[in-house]
Amino acid sequence: MKTFIFLYFTCVLTAVSQLYQEPTLEESIQRGGEIYANFCVSCHLEKGEGVEGAFPPLAKSDYLAQNREASIRGVKFGQQGELVVNGQTYNGIMAPMGLEDEEIADVMNYILNSWGNHSDRMVRIEEVTAIEK
Repeated sequence: MKTFIFLYFTCVLTAVSQLYQEPTLEESIQRGGEIYANFCVSCHLEKGEGVEGAFPPLAKSDYLAQNREASIRGVKFGQQGELVVNGQTYNGIMAPMGLEDEEIADVMNYILNSWGNHSDRMVRIEEVTAIEK
């Protein structure tokens, strides 16, 4: 009987932990790709190449690699002013997209792991939530 109770509670705990398990990076990237297609592609284009002089590239972007927090802040709150990406200066305005923190984490994971970019650290909702204007 003790073995049965132990197995029962083990199964219940396993099921509950799976319900509250954080999404994997692959799941986040997949959702982020959908968000990118709906909100970002019109300016940064399908392959993240951007538009020279107008919209900075996200593909192989040194800015993203060196400015993680500022990049997340830009997606969360919008961005304006001068920034240098891959040696070229951009001075435009990106309006806030109105995304939830989870959506921002997903789209950042997509961007940071697409078109020649690679991030060893997954962007998590808590990281996005902690960033203030």
